[in-house]
Amino acid sequence: MAEVVIVPDRTTAGALVADHIAAVIRRRPDAVLGLATGSTPLPVYAAMRERLADADVSRVRGFALDEYVGIDLAHPESYSSVIAREVVEPLGLDPDRILTPPAHDADLAGAGERYDAAIRAAGGVDVQLLGIGTDGHIGFNEPGSSFASRTRVKTLTRQTREDNARFFDSIDEVPRHCLTQGLGTILDARHLVLLAFGEGKAAAVAGAVEGPVSALLPGSAIQLHPHVTVVVDEAAASRLQLADYYRDTFAHKPEWQTL
Repeated sequence: MAEVVIVPDRTTAGALVADHIAAVIRRRPDAVLGLATGSTPLPVYAAMRERLADADVSRVRGFALDEYVGIDLAHPESYSSVIAREVVEPLGLDPDRILTPPAHDADLAGAGERYDAAIRAAGGVDVQLLGIGTDGHIGFNEPGSSFASRTRVKTLTRQTREDNARFFDSIDEVPRHCLTQGLGTILDARHLVLLAFGEGKAAAVAGAVEGPVSALLPGSAIQLHPHVTVVVDEAAASRLQLADYYRDTFAHKPEWQTL
């Protein structure tokens, strides 16, 4: 079972996860991070700025979950731009050590395999940050994705494009395809940290944590991983049947245990 941590708000969640990631980096200066985009992980990245201000991050590696196909890399909503703006520059990371899926390679058919090879060559991901879509997708693994899938091109659902339209002038500007880490790729990470906020994510969170493992809800793949931490606010936790147990477990967690 995943460890579920229910917190009052996004700021508290960001501080909790940032403390853990900063400890990982101090313990292992060449740590490999799995980087999510969208609004969900922003509190984590904001909190990491203070916690890593005096740390040596020159050897930290990072791999983004996904990238749009067909978007100009200079576009402010390309994930290459988002990662540079929200993570690399504020935290002082080496941009040459932070990669996004090569969705603009001439050989797009082989781009996913090369990206997975780069992750393996770096030693694998130590901590993978994840959000979850209202339809239960993680990364851009839409409902129906194989749990064994590797990094590949996916077609985005109408719902995902509507959810992401807030970052663009209209839904017509949201790309229809992406290059995303597969569920199998994500499950290779040593520690998964999934964050979710707001009532709109409550059904997806409940399904991912407590529902049946099903390709219809890709986030449920986290139940197959031995080390998962789910950090949610009260609204996102509102449909969890075992919410009181999760609160009690975290409140009485042994001091020697980390996330």
